[in-house]
Amino acid sequence: MKGLPVLCVTNRNLCKKDFLSQIEGIAQGRPQGILLREKDLSEQEYRQLAAQCLTICRRYHVDLIIHSYPRVARELSVSKIHLPLERFLQERDLLEGFQQIGVSIHSPEEARQAQRMGAGYLIAGHIYPTGCKPGLPPRGLDFLQKVVDSVSIPVYAIGGITPARAMEVAKMGAQGICVMSQLMTSSCPQELLKAYASW
Repeated sequence: MKGLPVLCVTNRNLCKKDFLSQIEGIAQGRPQGILLREKDLSEQEYRQLAAQCLTICRRYHVDLIIHSYPRVARELSVSKIHLPLERFLQERDLLEGFQQIGVSIHSPEEARQAQRMGAGYLIAGHIYPTGCKPGLPPRGLDFLQKVVDSVSIPVYAIGGITPARAMEVAKMGAQGICVMSQLMTSSCPQELLKAYASW
């Protein structure tokens, strides 16, 4: 059975080696896209990093998804953007013309609101325990299914999803998964992506 599409969500602070080298290794594995999250950077710093990542992504024909900065996306001619719900609602006027707009949500109510306001897909989590959210209980598979059932747009699950858990997520109706820690720390991200691609 073919696995779910994978979006890589970045966090350069987790990398054990040079971040851009890690991005290149991930891009070689051809995920559905690379979501450049890097929330601690200023807009100018983010733009510089995004330009470097975009060069790598284009080399391997992998989509780069800009996080939170519509102006940066337009400057770099990137057609896909992702935002937290609050920022999405605040900046909707800046989002016209993007090919794809993703929104992070944390409840079925937020999912419905995001869809109503024009989101093209959602990221919902966190589903399983994850070191990225220490001490914060996971929302679980029931939460994921409720989100999926509340909207008609694709839902990507995030949070502690290993290749072994991917089928459980698929059974809840998720149309993709997001992976951060494992891809940021993997010594062979291409092999890891292969594991996600086949159950």
